[in-house]
Amino acid sequence: MSRKDKILAMLADEPNDPFLRYSLALELRKEENCDESIAILKQLAYDPAVKYVAAFFMAAQQLAELGRIEDARGFLRDGIEEARTQNNLHAAAEMSELLKELGK
Repeated sequence: MSRKDKILAMLADEPNDPFLRYSLALELRKEENCDESIAILKQLAYDPAVKYVAAFFMAAQQLAELGRIEDARGFLRDGIEEARTQNNLHAAAEMSELLKELGK
């Protein structure tokens, strides 16, 4: 059983688990299924009940790799704001650095 299959099996029992959903997005990225990966990350990032900070950063990285720089910048700006709201200064700093690399 692959890692992705294991994650899917666990998600069958806990479909709303944010870490499992994030893990699935990472596996999809490895498979170069970026559209589905980014869609999951977007849900995790913008769901008011979740606001999973790492999802903003990971989505932005993928979007940048795909040349979708403006979309990546949007995720980073929103992610920095959310990270600060959650007092996650390390994540805010990492996203700020990537935003700087992409140009404001």
